[in-house]
Amino acid sequence: MTYQVETQRQLSLGDYEGVAQLSAAVRDLRTEAGRLVRYFQNRRVWMVSSTPRGGGVAEQLLPLVSLMCEFGVDTRWLVMEPDEPDFFRLTKRLHNLIHGQGDPDLSPDERQLYERVSRDTADALRADIAPGDVVVIHDPQPLGAGAMLRESMDITAIWQCHIGLDQETPQTRAAWAFLGGYAQAYDRAVFSAPQYIPGCVAGRAMIIHPAIDPLSHKNRDLPVHKLVGILTNANLVRPYGPVLTPAFPEPARRLEPDGSWAPATAREDIGLLFRPIVTQVSRWDRLKGFLPLMRGFIALKQGVDGEPEPQDWPRRALHLARLVLAGPDPGSIADDPEAQEVLAEIGDAYVRLEPDLQEAVVILSLPMGSQKYNALMVNALQRCSDVVVQNSLSEGFGLTATEAMWKQTAVMGSRAVGLRQQIRPGLDGCLVENPEDPAEIAHMLGELLRDQPKREALARSAQQRVYDEFLIFTQIRHWLELISDTVKMRQDGAPRAHSA
Repeated sequence: MTYQVETQRQLSLGDYEGVAQLSAAVRDLRTEAGRLVRYFQNRRVWMVSSTPRGGGVAEQLLPLVSLMCEFGVDTRWLVMEPDEPDFFRLTKRLHNLIHGQGDPDLSPDERQLYERVSRDTADALRADIAPGDVVVIHDPQPLGAGAMLRESMDITAIWQCHIGLDQETPQTRAAWAFLGGYAQAYDRAVFSAPQYIPGCVAGRAMIIHPAIDPLSHKNRDLPVHKLVGILTNANLVRPYGPVLTPAFPEPARRLEPDGSWAPATAREDIGLLFRPIVTQVSRWDRLKGFLPLMRGFIALKQGVDGEPEPQDWPRRALHLARLVLAGPDPGSIADDPEAQEVLAEIGDAYVRLEPDLQEAVVILSLPMGSQKYNALMVNALQRCSDVVVQNSLSEGFGLTATEAMWKQTAVMGSRAVGLRQQIRPGLDGCLVENPEDPAEIAHMLGELLRDQPKREALARSAQQRVYDEFLIFTQIRHWLELISDTVKMRQDGAPRAHSA
């Protein structure tokens, strides 16, 4: 029902400190951590999530856990593995409700399913967790299990919710009515934006922004030879000569005009090294706004492709531009059962396009057999892009935007709360008011593709923004402060919260 994730990495704090751009941030963190680690003596910190890969939560936990261990905090990562497949369908429904989507009528049978799996998971967690430990539960899937554990054991319990909506709807009320009793059992709750905090944890909630690891495979610098090598190994570009490294075991796959899947360059080279590229990389989720983005890009192309091929640079950029929509192989993400349906919807829209418009859109499925190779593919795609888009209808935070900003790539997002926290319009990137309006999307993409100096200025500011606010060092400092403060609060005899 649960298993522990191996988090040992080759990177150490010394590796980060050896990078000129990162050394000051690491030194500041060392000083702060030395003051706080005394509160962690003789107690372990457990991170509990629903999947070890395939999303922002999992990607953040690996460096967070390993670097906290390097500071002397015994931190470990457990993943729940329910026996009932309907459980993740229910939690995906709760995920959508928290974002204001779906049918708000939750049945007694669904409550019983959630209770049953939570109880089994709590029983499994007791085999590892000891009294006095700190347990950090991530998102709604293991929320009930952590609450049951907190009621029966003397532990410090913190819940982090990585999602939310900045308005109250029948859907959000239904979600929090379902989850609120479990959330009240925790000593503290963590959200990525104050607008997401529900009434059931008011007064006990803190804000910690998600963050990226600048030396991870997804974010580390790629010199030109490595960049081209990764693209070739992943079959994202055709080789123009011998390549030093071998092909990845599983290539990226591209949706073909007839709806079948083939290796990404089987039919033609995508043009990543030569064409202006607009990219969105996300999980296959309706809330990520893939279909409106495709419609907006098509509207942009329809406005220029009827003209003779222009010679002036700005208009030629629009003629040659391609849209790349990429996401993980949906069969590899256990806790997101809707991914296959969403990808099928995108594919249906693609195959109905006219042939010349199909040539302008590339839909990629990135294999997940190796997390390293998958991360390198994403890194290379973002670095080949002139514009990275996150067209989310709703977004808890949106680390795909953070990643692109760190790489000095121009970013276009929506006004979803998570993206507004990162992107200052006109300074770090651009925000569309309505991510479902193809005309607005087309206009903003056209402005960015035509204006290279503007893209470069936005990208420079964006990288500094990430350095100041959204790197792993800032996140670790906030977690050390929160956990030590919560442990101290319990030691001082603060009253214990009870579930409803």
